Amino acid sequence: MNAGTGDRGELFVDGINSGRTDGVRSGRGAVTGGGTVLFSDAPGGGSPSAAPASARPGTAGTADAVSVPHARPAPRPQPGGAPARARKAGRWAKVAQRIVPDDLQPEVLRVELTELGNAFRAYQRRPEPDLAVLAELHDRKARAFALWADVTADASLREEADRAAAAARTTREMDANRRGVPVDGEGPVVERLLTRGQGVHARNVLEHVRVGAPFPEAEARLAVLMLTLRAARSGTGNVTGQDLGGWLQGDAERVLQELVDVGWLLLPEDVTADEALMSRPEEPAQITVPTLIPTQPRPFFFGKVTRARLSGWAQKVVGDRKLRKKKAGAATRLLAVYTAAHSRPDGCLGGVGEDAGLALDEVAQFCGLRPEEVAEHAGLLVAAGWLAEEADTTDGRLRARLAERVLPLSGLL
Repeated sequence: MNAGTGDRGELFVDGINSGRTDGVRSGRGAVTGGGTVLFSDAPGGGSPSAAPASARPGTAGTADAVSVPHARPAPRPQPGGAPARARKAGRWAKVAQRIVPDDLQPEVLRVELTELGNAFRAYQRRPEPDLAVLAELHDRKARAFALWADVTADASLREEADRAAAAARTTREMDANRRGVPVDGEGPVVERLLTRGQGVHARNVLEHVRVGAPFPEAEARLAVLMLTLRAARSGTGNVTGQDLGGWLQGDAERVLQELVDVGWLLLPEDVTADEALMSRPEEPAQITVPTLIPTQPRPFFFGKVTRARLSGWAQKVVGDRKLRKKKAGAATRLLAVYTAAHSRPDGCLGGVGEDAGLALDEVAQFCGLRPEEVAEHAGLLVAAGWLAEEADTTDGRLRARLAERVLPLSGLL
């Protein structure tokens, strides 16, 4: 093999049968003066291993022999088949923002951590959450990180494992509350309409109405509650005459006009209260609640799915078949909403122990009643099968329990 220059001064190396090998670049000094020729890594370049023995390092040759450096060893393949040097930034196996070392032992742990990271990322792409699946992922993470901590003696990994175990318990409790299944697995299954988080949002809306309704009477408060839920996200919403008539019955036009007169509610310029009552589902009336417009300070924040769920929940309570059959008025239906929102998964109202039950004065204010009138309306709820037993209103507290048929509407305190 001989090296020389081409017609344009480029270096070349004569190959077998007088062929030329492309991709040669010069080192320091002249080729014939002991310089070094390096083979390019570009595709089509010559391979050092293909060079004759006389051109290989450590082999004696003629004076014009070319010295070729040792070929670099092929990079060790990494998981996924890609060489380490070819792996791009961000392509390392990761879980919980931690890189999984390629040489982590035991191998089963490295594989589990890699698959766990992929599983969490796949869960985040799900169109709908599944708390049971998420709880299992947290369980796997807790076990894997605990073993990782044992292997590496890294205290931060142990803390991560403990947080994952706690997250698994919390997520499982949320799933149990949502589906009405006791955490211990015992008791009847109840399909809940609201999740625990949505129950919190519901109580926030009820508190907003309790302290901020422009009129003290029950009919106005019921309208304010239902319209607030319709316009909760953007300050605007749609209602039909059937909605308004179902909520307020014969008082609908008067209450709607009063809310417009004080500025709490806005209707389009060409729509009157009477015309809003005539609106049909295919062409509903648009309403605006100025205090809920995003440019104003907002009393609560939640997404469109939660808003729709809360509005549907309140509609189910207000439109309950047995309440309608008993011709329950606005105050009684408001009491039904309040008791449902402030009940525990077992149906009991309020907290436990000394805090059992609900503050009677707050209940009365929300319903547009005097405290001494609450017991009468609670009795109507018992007659309608909403409450399971006679309510206790002693000591300034309302104590009662939802009937079994109402448990799906519990706010899950």
